[in-house]
Amino acid sequence: MSKLRFAILVLAIGCSGAAVAQTADGRGACKADYDRYCAGTLPGGGRVVACLNKQHHQLSDACKQVLASRKKQ
Repeated sequence: MSKLRFAILVLAIGCSGAAVAQTADGRGACKADYDRYCAGTLPGGGRVVACLNKQHHQLSDACKQVLASRKKQ
């Protein structure tokens, strides 16, 4: 994945949840899962999070925790 694409992913996830965006673990926890399951998904409008949620049962534990913390907000 290019650095630009990763930066866009981080921005998309970070802008969609202020608490998640404040921690380095939160920003990067889903990178590998994004690369594996959602690489073709364009950031914005919640598309990346929606894609990750569709793959929830296959995600890493760290990514699942990030997504769960977003739902609590």
